[in-house]
Amino acid sequence: MCGIHGLIHLDGRPVEPRLLSAMGNVTQHRGPDDEGMHIDGAAGIAMRRLSIIDLAGGHQPLSNAERTLWLVCNGEIYNYRALRTELQAQGHRFATASDSEVLLHGYAQHGDAIVERLNGMFDFALWDARQQRLLIGRDRIGVKPLYVARDARRLAFATEAKALLQLPGLRAELDREVLGDYLHLGYVPAPASIFAGIRKLPPATLLSVQHGQVKQWRYWQLPAHTDTTTTDVQWIERVRAGIDRAVHRQMVSDVPIGAFLSGGVDSSAVVAAMARHSSGPIKTYAIGFEGGAAEQLYNELPYARQVAQLFSTEHHEIVVRPDVVGLLPKLVWHMDEPIADSAFITTYLVSEFARRDVKVILSGVGGDELFGGYRRYLGGHYARRYGALPGWARRAASVAAARLPADRHNKWLNVARLAKGFIASAEMASDERYRSYLQVMSRDTVAALLLAEPPAGEDALTKAFAMAQSGDELNRLFAVDAETQLPDDLLMLTDKMSMAVSLECRVPLLDHELVELAAAIPTAAKLRGGRLKHLMKEAQAAAQPPDILNRKKRGFGTPMGAWLKRELAPVLRELLSPAVVRGRGLFDPAVVAGLMADHEASRADGTDALLALLNLEVWSRLYLDGRSHAAVADEMHRLASPALKAAA
Repeated sequence: MCGIHGLIHLDGRPVEPRLLSAMGNVTQHRGPDDEGMHIDGAAGIAMRRLSIIDLAGGHQPLSNAERTLWLVCNGEIYNYRALRTELQAQGHRFATASDSEVLLHGYAQHGDAIVERLNGMFDFALWDARQQRLLIGRDRIGVKPLYVARDARRLAFATEAKALLQLPGLRAELDREVLGDYLHLGYVPAPASIFAGIRKLPPATLLSVQHGQVKQWRYWQLPAHTDTTTTDVQWIERVRAGIDRAVHRQMVSDVPIGAFLSGGVDSSAVVAAMARHSSGPIKTYAIGFEGGAAEQLYNELPYARQVAQLFSTEHHEIVVRPDVVGLLPKLVWHMDEPIADSAFITTYLVSEFARRDVKVILSGVGGDELFGGYRRYLGGHYARRYGALPGWARRAASVAAARLPADRHNKWLNVARLAKGFIASAEMASDERYRSYLQVMSRDTVAALLLAEPPAGEDALTKAFAMAQSGDELNRLFAVDAETQLPDDLLMLTDKMSMAVSLECRVPLLDHELVELAAAIPTAAKLRGGRLKHLMKEAQAAAQPPDILNRKKRGFGTPMGAWLKRELAPVLRELLSPAVVRGRGLFDPAVVAGLMADHEASRADGTDALLALLNLEVWSRLYLDGRSHAAVADEMHRLASPALKAAA
């Protein structure tokens, strides 16, 4: 696990070592244990290493015996032992015990096709000196990020965008063309990034540079075939075995390992499998929030404690009242790009807590996407029932729903929020209904907010729906998520926030073999009778108690909406004031003020929309204005001090 970076000059100029060093220095948090580089004329590859496997011998870049192939790799290849045995039988001699070395010898044996044989999370760069060819790539699901900057003179790459900004001639500029997608979805979907001139390499993609020619192609797609011949009993056994196999595979490590535990079905399934394959107690980590009713809605500690006791883990809990005002600038800097998902704060806090004991953590991320765990997946199920109501009843419900208050951090107002959203979208076409569940702001709101016209053409969700070929309703939605929110929101924040504290986070439920299995399961098996994650729960029924399996879904986020009404309110009002908004020249100040007023009065839940705007302004101060995250945090503390004192 590390951060990789490098560049190749298309005009043949030699790479200067100081440039690679500068790129590595800004991402030292990704790899505090080691660093290395290899330069061959116009090409240079480098890394920062967090030592996980083969602590003494896994220094990178790795090379073959002839020193004609050079590799830097970020992540883990979980099936490296089987690949190593196979390659040794074919005559390859390994110099280290590192998992990454199988990619090096695998390329020598199979060429680019070696990536199709890898099971893991990774991004990598390989320099083939004989062919004068650079090859970079990213894992199938997009667990590990990779940014690329290209112009007529050079192509550069890095695990984090901030490393690319160390190169001469490449400065932080906002790509205004992506603002519409960012405001609509709460993140910037690949291949774009928030930075003009910097792109994200999409998941399951390879890119080569040879003799000045750049080629890019995809090497894997989510299967679109649904298996209707397998029985529920057979699916249950296959899912149970698949989870067990994936978790066991990802427990390989030469350093201490633990697990995040929320007490939900997914993290509990991971811990259960770890316990089966461990000779000693598993270290588990859970987080809760101090405060009032809003904070208690996010307190999952009793459930986590119950699972920890069941599997006799070495359980660790932290209850926090985070300095969110001071944290935001630091975390947005680490994220590289602004985001509207408050889970990035929780992920950072629990990662920082776990890093005191372990270097590797397993997470239940991905289970909701694979097995149908989000409420939005039930939209079609309930829309069909809603459509059976008489027209007058639907019209009356629509009028009443429009008047409902909404606040996700109040138990009853959250019910009203969900009802309001469902009724407003119930009679939409399925794609548009699903969009309404995902969006941070509607496209009409985005159009009103932006001073410039949004770009013409299809947006990221429209493209993802067009690519999703499965005829199965739920698997088609999963395919959309796998192209958009999963890699560019959930996995991005998981990687950036865990690596901010030099912690490797593994996601066994997104093992690509398990993903392919889940993609073949019909909707009727996953959501039997409208029960979210039905098949997953049945597969875990023998290992987990009913109150864990059947508890209500609670996201791994924060009570951000409540904080925006309390301690963050003065910061929000100042950073999104008419003067600041006019100064940036992006948004209509009156529309921004209206969003804040509606949230404050609970006429609408504006948590995600306001966090998107707030984080964009924080990002602008960091990257566009060139201020340190400490300086921005100091300013925000001064603005928030009266509210913080009152809260204390």
